Amino acid sequence: MGRFDICYNHLVVKDFDVSELKKLYFPPPDSHKGQNGKLLLIGGSHLFHAASLWALKVASRIVDMVFYSSVPENNQIVLEAKKEFRDGIVVPRKQLESYIDEADCVLIGPGMVRSEHGMSNIKYPMSNIQEINQIQDEGEQTYYLTKYLLTKYPQKIWVIDGGALQMMEKEWLKDMPEVILTPHHGEFERLFELVPTQENIEKMAREYSAIILCKGEEDIVCLPGEALAAGECVAVKGGNAGMTKGGTGDVLAGLVAALACKNDLYLAAKAGSYINKKAGEALFQRVGYTFNSSDLVNEIPKVMRELLPIT
Repeated sequence: MGRFDICYNHLVVKDFDVSELKKLYFPPPDSHKGQNGKLLLIGGSHLFHAASLWALKVASRIVDMVFYSSVPENNQIVLEAKKEFRDGIVVPRKQLESYIDEADCVLIGPGMVRSEHGMSNIKYPMSNIQEINQIQDEGEQTYYLTKYLLTKYPQKIWVIDGGALQMMEKEWLKDMPEVILTPHHGEFERLFELVPTQENIEKMAREYSAIILCKGEEDIVCLPGEALAAGECVAVKGGNAGMTKGGTGDVLAGLVAALACKNDLYLAAKAGSYINKKAGEALFQRVGYTFNSSDLVNEIPKVMRELLPIT
């Protein structure tokens, strides 16, 4: 066991090996538009505008194309910001399914809301997205839309964050072979009804065959094992209290999802966590704690350039 390894029963949690960043995908010099990743981002609500936009902005710096789908007023905000968002398409919710097959990865949840009352009255299934769009309670709409898409397209690469995580049921993960979950501690406990210890994060990753990136002062990223065999987990340290501000998790989700379009999913989760924290540290060196999520979005490309020098 290495110097920095932590053993919890039979689970070994290692520090992230920075040399793994060298494995990240780089666009070939002769690549063409669309070859270097296409992400479908489903998020936002009438209450939370900025969350999905932070995820969108960071992803659009990494992949060739982002298909963005939100509520109408968020779609309009993005349409008006086309000067920044050139390589993307705004997709009305009713047309979502036309873009799922084309996307390399789907990110769902940033800025989506949960219902303030229980979901015991939910009567699933609903037959199509048009019916789901008619639901007045946005939390219930989050529930229906998340379940509809995850159960209809389980073979897609999914990154599940925010409101989708808060409204989903863990049983939906059973038939999803390629999924990354990005919960903070409260979301993990809400979904799995367990305290997010290292052992429990690994256990849930193994039981539901999901890569779990549990966010905190120290991020824990777990790759599921097989049967009763323990999986692998890494601890990603760093960051600072400036990253407790709203939106930093949405930035991380967008970063991880963008990396997941062209990389191994476990590597995407680990590398995204590390890069996000390093961007926060770089900002702290210049301005202390006085930075926000927009600053973090703009810092990530600079940090990636330093961490991943292109010769």
